[in-house]
Amino acid sequence: MLDIYLGDNLDILPGFPDGSFDLIYIDPPFNTGKTQGRTRIKTVRDETGDRTGFQGARYQTIRLGNQAFADVFDDFLAFLEPRLRQAYRLLAPTGSFFLHIDYREVHYCKVLLDQIFGRESFLNEIIWAYDYGARAKRRWSPKHDNILWYAKNPTSYTYRYDAIDRIPYMAPGLVGPEKAAKGKTPTDTWWNTIVSPTGKEKTGYPTQKPLAIMNRIINVHTNPGDRVLDFFAGSGTTGEAAARAGREAVLIDESKEAVEIMSKRLAFAKPRVRLGQTNAPGRKKKAETGSPHFAGMTGMRAEDRGPESQNQTPVVARWKCRTNCLAKDSNLGPAD
Repeated sequence: MLDIYLGDNLDILPGFPDGSFDLIYIDPPFNTGKTQGRTRIKTVRDETGDRTGFQGARYQTIRLGNQAFADVFDDFLAFLEPRLRQAYRLLAPTGSFFLHIDYREVHYCKVLLDQIFGRESFLNEIIWAYDYGARAKRRWSPKHDNILWYAKNPTSYTYRYDAIDRIPYMAPGLVGPEKAAKGKTPTDTWWNTIVSPTGKEKTGYPTQKPLAIMNRIINVHTNPGDRVLDFFAGSGTTGEAAARAGREAVLIDESKEAVEIMSKRLAFAKPRVRLGQTNAPGRKKKAETGSPHFAGMTGMRAEDRGPESQNQTPVVARWKCRTNCLAKDSNLGPAD
């Protein structure tokens, strides 16, 4: 079963009962401060075209359209915090949570997740490394994303070692032929190229992630028939990986364009597309977290909170101070 919801995830998530999902993966906006976009084009044969191809044939490039969103937040952690608390509540006892982010915010997100899940529940920081795109001239070019893995219960979680895809040895001549043929299991650094702008996998959605990344996560961290949630679903990569692996999935996105892309991409799985809040039983108030590690802010959205409630969570308070008052106070001291 595959369900796609169009709407604000903070409105939809409270409608699911506690422990509803065996795996939650999210790839939220990275707070880059930029507009993320992708232009869709195609090339057609045209004797008056502006491009020359094989044996002098002329072609014209036609712009089909573009997808874009502004990736900037005034208060990124206050935006994420109530959604992360919902993720904790919704995880099954043996479930895993994956947050896909980049170098700009990963350290702040790690501290916030430690408060919600408990530091002992942090199991890995996975580095997705890729070597693609332009090079920086004044610093080392950032060519990786960060994926934080937390377990609901750090002593009991799904990890199917035998389901791990194997990769070639870098020096196969140093191991026996049987071992070389079998390959080795990956480490916490995953080398995988981005989705090619001209490849078959592309959907036209900005920041689309490779199917291979989600295949690995879902195959190893869930069992057949398990239920997967992605509430920043974007292009639907999580849904495709789940459906092809025989898992159920719930995908949520507030973008109509994203839902249209997902619906087309996942047509083979016959998804149910829903609008707004779920009718699932056991609806809970947004303020309920279920986390024994976290007793901070209410479940209100950031724009509805007053200054006092916004500063109840140490990591959020420090992040706000970094963005709003660092120029006035450079000696922050330890968080209370």
